[in-house]
Amino acid sequence: MSLSGDAASSGTTKKPSDSAFKQQKLPAWQPILTAGTVLPTFFVIGIAFIPVGIGLLYFSDEVKEFVLDYTDCKETEWNSSRGDWVVKDWTCLDVIKNASNPENIECFCREEIELKEDFQGNVFMYYGLTNFYQNHRRYVKSRDDNQLLGNLYAEPSHDCMPFDYFVYENKTKAPIAPCGAIANSMFNDVLKLSTRNNGGNWEDVPLLNTGIAWDSDKNIKFRNPPGNLTEAFKGFEKPKAWKKPIYKLDLKNEHNNGFQNEDFIVWMRTAALPNFRKLYRRLNHSEQSYANGLKKGTYILTVEYNYDVSTFDGRKQMILSTTSLLGGKNPFLGIAYIVVGVVCLVLGIALLLIHIKCGRGTSEMINVNPRTPYQ
Repeated sequence: MSLSGDAASSGTTKKPSDSAFKQQKLPAWQPILTAGTVLPTFFVIGIAFIPVGIGLLYFSDEVKEFVLDYTDCKETEWNSSRGDWVVKDWTCLDVIKNASNPENIECFCREEIELKEDFQGNVFMYYGLTNFYQNHRRYVKSRDDNQLLGNLYAEPSHDCMPFDYFVYENKTKAPIAPCGAIANSMFNDVLKLSTRNNGGNWEDVPLLNTGIAWDSDKNIKFRNPPGNLTEAFKGFEKPKAWKKPIYKLDLKNEHNNGFQNEDFIVWMRTAALPNFRKLYRRLNHSEQSYANGLKKGTYILTVEYNYDVSTFDGRKQMILSTTSLLGGKNPFLGIAYIVVGVVCLVLGIALLLIHIKCGRGTSEMINVNPRTPYQ
């Protein structure tokens, strides 16, 4: 009694204030799902989704694509005495796997490609990898964004371990740039495409390694340190699996080196699925012979085979592809729209038949009370 008296005398109470919110007097709306509202929704979705899906499939089919799996291509050497290429009995993958020091091993292979139709418009070359889980949590974190912004004075991030320092034989160590597992595992095969010119001689198809990365990545997320790159990276080691340091990735174009190398930027944007493809090159349409794209015919893909996929039981592919208004070839979205549209139409028809046979009016449903007879 003394406690309640004290509470009353102090003027405090647990009763909520008399507001619309606290007394649950706010206006509310509750939909009543009736046949008159549900059935039109099913039919509208079905009628709208099916044409959209057909359109998406049409644009996807307009994209021409050629896929070549070159994982098991055999080593090829030029025989100067015979004046032609000699194909060995072993694959480049075997050469790399059996090498004591794979970094110093060079293996080249050639694959013949037959394009059965013209690839008109913009043509792009991709590389594809299977069974490579770039979405692993520790792998995704294994990078130093501060370093990638050109801040080389700081120590590598702990997230880069164990790819943060290079340890020499005398136990001294030097920081790695770029550090981390993502950079260390960068795809480093060199792919070249060639075809016969009008004179019957083989010539390289002009492919550009610029303009393949997102502008937001190149201009915001990746920046080179100030000054000369060779001097800026002095005292830093290249990643263990690399053959060239970051400032020599593109020997033909010095402006495409360092952290702003576009091949490097494309690789650093990790894929969400284990089977993925990434943009590697784009056709140079400024060349007169390739202004309209790639013509049908025979092409030769020459591969400098460096990337070992046997460690993760993967496969490697080279993809040539055109684009449409909606991008690359992707029939899944169109199929999904059509399937959802058809399912909605079938459900709409089935529910309409049930409503015609067993349905009740809206007024009957609203006026249901405890004395309404069950039927």
